[in-house]
Amino acid sequence: MQKIILYTVVVLVSFINKLNAQENTWGQRGKESSYEFSVSTNDNQEFMIASKIKRPEGFGSIKKIIDASPYKGKTIKLSAFVKSENVDGWAGLWMRVDFSNKVLAFDNMQNRSIKGTNDWQLYDIVLYISEDAEYINYGFLLDGEGKVFAKDFTISFVPETTPETGQTKGRERTPLSFEEKANAIATNIENITKQEKDQLKKEVEEIEKQLNEGKISKDDADNLKMEAATKRAQNIQDKVSIQEEKLSQLVKDKVDGKVEFEKNNKGGTRIVFGGNSDNLGENQTEINLSSMKVYNGKEDYIKKVSKRTTSQFVFAFGLNNLLTEGESLNDSDYRVWGSHFYEWGLTYNTRIFKNHNLLHAKYGLSLMYNNLRPTDNRYFVKNGDVTELQTGFTNFDESRFRNVYLTAPVHLEFDFTPKKTDKDGNSYFRTHKSLRLGVGGYAGVKIKSKQILKYEEDDQKIKVKQKGDFNVNDFNYGLSAYIGYGQMSLYAKYDLNPLFKNNAVDQNNISLGLRFDFN
Repeated sequence: MQKIILYTVVVLVSFINKLNAQENTWGQRGKESSYEFSVSTNDNQEFMIASKIKRPEGFGSIKKIIDASPYKGKTIKLSAFVKSENVDGWAGLWMRVDFSNKVLAFDNMQNRSIKGTNDWQLYDIVLYISEDAEYINYGFLLDGEGKVFAKDFTISFVPETTPETGQTKGRERTPLSFEEKANAIATNIENITKQEKDQLKKEVEEIEKQLNEGKISKDDADNLKMEAATKRAQNIQDKVSIQEEKLSQLVKDKVDGKVEFEKNNKGGTRIVFGGNSDNLGENQTEINLSSMKVYNGKEDYIKKVSKRTTSQFVFAFGLNNLLTEGESLNDSDYRVWGSHFYEWGLTYNTRIFKNHNLLHAKYGLSLMYNNLRPTDNRYFVKNGDVTELQTGFTNFDESRFRNVYLTAPVHLEFDFTPKKTDKDGNSYFRTHKSLRLGVGGYAGVKIKSKQILKYEEDDQKIKVKQKGDFNVNDFNYGLSAYIGYGQMSLYAKYDLNPLFKNNAVDQNNISLGLRFDFN
């Protein structure tokens, strides 16, 4: 258990370090053929955007991105002095509050824009920063012909009663649900991959152009293409890694259930996150963000939580390894901390006895990722019907073997959550509120096997992906169990069939980690 806790802490520290490394400097956006920029290194110097041609394409913007944490739950004002010259179109300050790709609040002064020629004048934007906010983007922009200057950017707190100026007002935005946040992170990952691939395509086309014009040789072109591909692949890995860690943090926040807020209004509606709904009033409506449900009074709450079958989103992660016949884990050929597993799935939980809460049947579908990292600079090689570890042909920066399965887990769950009694003496049941123990197994089909090798050659970073069957069994089945409290459990799995089909010595996959069942 201590190793699992340490693993979780390492993941969270890595996430915090990468978050602190987010952009906190000024940058620019806009087509270079349409706009020119003068970007300062701090907030107090003068900035400039100017059109270079008539009818410039799009808009030009100078911006900065900062962490929203110090401003959450507050109303802030962005102020700056702006001067314009012959602006034919419009210009203005702008500020946007984001969670991933979700816009929580926004104002670009388009409804009160700066036009024509104006001397230095102070402008401001006021927005509310919600608890969901991750980043605040701000700066100024020019859309069209002309020239605009800005200086002395400041952000200050203002009273909550100060009206927001934005087209999208932060106070009018409903809190994001867990699903919305998870979908936003998934969309970010898709966008990262697409953007990097598009950039790689442009770079390759430019290299081909130089080759066709005789400016570079074919060998130089091939080397440049390899460098570009390696760089873009590394960018994807680094950026996606940050998004994956954000997802891990999101899951942890939901599991903790410690952050709670309630909001009562004249209509008798409250919004809670991770709170206890047992104290819901008879005529009170509750929007429960953690369970993603709406309860119209205490009676409706009792009815919904007492259903014999409920559904859960399951997420699990932890350590993964192989048990080799006749050997202990201490002699494993795979790195303990480098080998890991992930599992996502949807389960249904059915109370077996109508009037007793102890026994439940739990079943569903999961996507399981099992990763192995060999020790001593080795990798897997398929020799006929046998797959074996061999010493690397070079010094690997990384050697990772991944198997992905679609599995159907089935467990008998013992849930010790006691029954509750309402004011009329009627009993009802809840789940995932006390000690839980699940025992059972799983069976699944392999979706793919892939080996990833990273190394350097002639000062170039190379990443090789090898896909194939590697003589891995097409099916997996095994035993699994979990024990925990509430929504979090310690989770163990063991494959009864060996990983490889025809190897002389059987090696069976074993996993140990944390499991979260979001009811």
